[in-house]
Amino acid sequence: MTRQVHSGGCQCGAIRYKIAGELGYPHLCHCRMCQKASGNVFMALAGSRQEDFLLMRGEPSWFQSSDPCGRGFCSQCGTPLFFRSKGSPYISVTIGSLDKPELAEPVSQDGVESRVSWFAKLFDLPENPTDRSDLPAGTAGIAATSRQHPDHDTVAWPPKKDI
Repeated sequence: MTRQVHSGGCQCGAIRYKIAGELGYPHLCHCRMCQKASGNVFMALAGSRQEDFLLMRGEPSWFQSSDPCGRGFCSQCGTPLFFRSKGSPYISVTIGSLDKPELAEPVSQDGVESRVSWFAKLFDLPENPTDRSDLPAGTAGIAATSRQHPDHDTVAWPPKKDI
């Protein structure tokens, strides 16, 4: 049996990681600390055994959000990437930082006492595609100037510009 390999990284590509193994307990955390750390109304996380986790490029900065917990992020672009507890054999990665986030389907919602009151109404909202003509710069203009790292490993990033 082959082990599944997951890869991911930050928005700018300064930090890349790999996980050689299963992603455990993918979940949404609604606790207030995760809301603040993600700058969003929840944080989606999945765990990996430390020995299956490998940084491929860069070093995250860490914020000790409480005595037992630390949160890793990219100091260049600010992407929230990791969560770890002191003494734990696991590290959690943000599901959105995975190259294939669809492979980490959440199995639970935690910290629900802090879940925002309108969360259950999200699927009743109108839906719009990304490619919209009413955007000021237009999707093509945004894509043409994007500095976002692609959803796969690269030898170096950003690419060298032709002179």
